[in-house]
Amino acid sequence: MKIREIAGGLQFPEGPVAMDDGSVLLVEIARGTLTRVAADGKVSVVAELGGGPNGAAMGPGGDIFVCNNGGFRWHRDKSGGLRPMTQPDDYSGGRIERVNLSTGKVERLYERVASDDGEFALRGPNDLVFDAHGGFWFTDLGKGRAREMDRGGIYYARADGSGVHQALYPVMTPNGIGMSPTGDVVYFAETESARLWAFETKGDGHLEKLPFPSPHGARFIAQPGGVYQRFDSLAVDSIGNVLVATLLHGGITTIAPDGRLLGHLPLPDPYVTNLCFGGPDLRTLYVTLSNHGRLIAIDDWPVPGLRLNHQ
Repeated sequence: MKIREIAGGLQFPEGPVAMDDGSVLLVEIARGTLTRVAADGKVSVVAELGGGPNGAAMGPGGDIFVCNNGGFRWHRDKSGGLRPMTQPDDYSGGRIERVNLSTGKVERLYERVASDDGEFALRGPNDLVFDAHGGFWFTDLGKGRAREMDRGGIYYARADGSGVHQALYPVMTPNGIGMSPTGDVVYFAETESARLWAFETKGDGHLEKLPFPSPHGARFIAQPGGVYQRFDSLAVDSIGNVLVATLLHGGITTIAPDGRLLGHLPLPDPYVTNLCFGGPDLRTLYVTLSNHGRLIAIDDWPVPGLRLNHQ
């Protein structure tokens, strides 16, 4: 494998999306933008989103769908690195946004969700993955404040904006989300616990819940121990392994579908936040190193990535 830096100076990058022309779309959470990084490293703004754009994915019709967490307070550490803190005074509300890449037009698709106990506002949407049925699963991690924090959840939404519903709740700080190669298993990572969970889906937003002692109905997969770490976003390779961007124990943690820890690749940043596969053979792994604002590529990854719906 070969690691190379594509761009630096980014303002807490996240949500990489590999494009056919060799560029990478990503969000800059602290800048509030959807940004394009060309293959030669040139950086340009595609759309001004405000708030805290987080996970991003290519959807139907070539539009980019963005989870916007509404914004953070930020802390600059002694090394110059940036990290997110609590809910800011200018918090703009959680939402799902759709961006037209041709025009840069931004549309808010969802700001509220229906549940069995009434309708409520999204708090901190974090990451999303499209299925093959015209919709997408997304996580809402919630927001933290000085003396309290929200309870998160997993939701399912139609890509055309026609409906969204609660799937699993409550979930402790749900973050990255992805699907198995067969499309019948959805994985999600919890940040604070560094746990990986899964649930079986019947398609079109329907899922099978497990009974107690599962805290929310999902199936426990793994919780690597031995070192303090937190989990962020994830990607799935072509044989079903889950690659989790790992915080503090900065790197990529690879976990088999049966929960076996297959390895940890250390990377030079404590905030390894997200990753995606790209290139003609899906053997290039694009990774956001967010504390110091870098996008890197890892060439010749041993296992090709899983081609996403709409990729």
